[in-house]
Amino acid sequence: MTVFLRITAPMLLTIDDILTPEELAKARDLLDRSLWASGQITAGTQAARAKNNRQLAEDAEHLPALRRLVLAALQRNPMFFTAALPLKILPPFFNRYGGDANHYGWHTDNAMRLAPDSGYVRADVSATLFLSDPEEYEGGLLTIEDTFGNHGVKLKAGSMVLYPSSSIHQVTAVTRGQRSACFMFIESMVRDPGQRRLLFDMDMALLDLRARLGEADSVVRLTGAYHNLLRRWASS
Repeated sequence: MTVFLRITAPMLLTIDDILTPEELAKARDLLDRSLWASGQITAGTQAARAKNNRQLAEDAEHLPALRRLVLAALQRNPMFFTAALPLKILPPFFNRYGGDANHYGWHTDNAMRLAPDSGYVRADVSATLFLSDPEEYEGGLLTIEDTFGNHGVKLKAGSMVLYPSSSIHQVTAVTRGQRSACFMFIESMVRDPGQRRLLFDMDMALLDLRARLGEADSVVRLTGAYHNLLRRWASS
């Protein structure tokens, strides 16, 4: 089942069941067998003052397998594609909160990220894929600020939240247990968040119309309008 949490434009969206139960179990097993480094390894100047968690380093033994698992899951998920319209995805990172490394204060993600093999990736969309269930830890609320206030997100394991990388956000202190997650940055084919939101809403409406009316002439014409807008706004 896919669940949407649409709050404002720009869009904040949740997608359930990105990972299958088998994939989730494999990811958790690999994380439990991994050695963790300081989360400071990917923090920018501002974020470094607020960041206190653990992260898998680039040379971590199981990082390549974890990245392949997550990217394969994203590739088969149509809702992720229509929401993010990804052009480039920075190789996913994995973090853990708990003990004395348990929070990440208010910060904004860096606009440009350097990928190991493909140069710079512009961060248009940020994503957190939860790998711990809510009952496994206390605190650890991902809080995202927009013009209508702050919105807290704490999802079941295997579910993902997407939000604009320009948002100021934080992870509150984990006071019991451990919170593991995958986080990533996406350069979208459609740079403008308002345009991405319009395309997403239009695509969702078209899915509903197609289910009720089939390929009626009006549905075909609206589908053409969607793709013509995507051609006008997208870079590749």
